[in-house]
Amino acid sequence: MKQINFYRTQSGHCPVAEFLDSLTGKQAQKVAWVLQLIEGLDTVPRQYFKKLVNTNDIWEVRIQFGGNIFRLLGFLDGDEFLILTSGFTKKTQKTPRQEIDIAERRKHDYLSRRQNNE
Repeated sequence: MKQINFYRTQSGHCPVAEFLDSLTGKQAQKVAWVLQLIEGLDTVPRQYFKKLVNTNDIWEVRIQFGGNIFRLLGFLDGDEFLILTSGFTKKTQKTPRQEIDIAERRKHDYLSRRQNNE
């Protein structure tokens, strides 16, 4: 079982919450349902959660709702925590490198601040 947390910048900005606020109610409900699956299951189907190759241990939460495909990127902090760093609507076959770079930068920021007890 994992606990999901949202990354916050040093100033308190929460990119994932802002992304979720941009969704319709039904879209947000589907995202919440997938996040509950990830929190509740020991083994989550790859359809909903998978590690991205050629990244610095970035994981992808995968949500499909109607004709829309949403992705939340993040990383594991130990065995119990998933830290989500960003969300976006996927419009291409591959996850955009720009989105992966953002997730990797935020992971580095989170870990360095945690190490410094900020």
